[in-house]
Amino acid sequence: MSDQKRLPVYFIPHGGGPWPFMHGTEGPLPEDDPWKELELFLGSIDASLGRRPKAVLVISAHWEKVDKLTVSTAAKPPMLFDYYGFPPHTYNLDYPASGAPFIAEHVRDVLREAGIETATDSERGFDHGVFIPFMMVYPHADVPIIMMSLDPDLSAPTHFRIGQALETLRDEDILIVGSGLSYHNMRMFRRRDSEHEQQAARFDNWLSEAVAIENPVTRAQRLSEWQDNPDAQAAHVPDHDHLVPVFVAAGAAGPDAGEKVFAGNYLGKAYSAYRFG
Repeated sequence: MSDQKRLPVYFIPHGGGPWPFMHGTEGPLPEDDPWKELELFLGSIDASLGRRPKAVLVISAHWEKVDKLTVSTAAKPPMLFDYYGFPPHTYNLDYPASGAPFIAEHVRDVLREAGIETATDSERGFDHGVFIPFMMVYPHADVPIIMMSLDPDLSAPTHFRIGQALETLRDEDILIVGSGLSYHNMRMFRRRDSEHEQQAARFDNWLSEAVAIENPVTRAQRLSEWQDNPDAQAAHVPDHDHLVPVFVAAGAAGPDAGEKVFAGNYLGKAYSAYRFG
């Protein structure tokens, strides 16, 4: 166990598809690109931590449709290009970060002690909810990454409980990161509509206030009521898989309130990143 201060927990936006590489693989993005600010934010996380974690545990919105909560035990995860219709060069990207099978089994033990059983997957590759943002966070792929799926029920209480079980990993120099999008309406993503943009902004404000609640019990309760928010369905269509990782992050935060550390805007739609601790 590290004798340093425990690591924070993050919920990060992973953007749309292979967004950093739509202009080619040379990077960085041009200043007028709508994802430019996200690129800069993700690139700042490493320095903001003050040290390299032993490993990163990523809960990706793109790993769902499983029978049971699943942990990746791959030593050398391949690439999983789970996006469609993008330029050919975006299917030749490579992110050669290693996995961490021993730590993955430790994650499973921690969850088991909390009464949460998991399955394993030794073959799954890095989906774009993992490799795209981490090509910005750790561009040299020099920090091991463990992936964890969503639980099939996709509920806030279940994922808050999962996060609570994982909280102690923060004291072991394991960085917990939920990767999703606080706004994910694929029908409206590229459309300009002032009324819809106001709905997205209101939901973003509600979510930012909910994660900032200091009492973890009250925070969990507020997040569990997310579907009662009148703007929730406008922000998450056709489902809410991209919101689920924030529930895990908020649970792993324990007594640490969430702080909005990035406010993005894509064609009028507000989306955010949060840091706990």
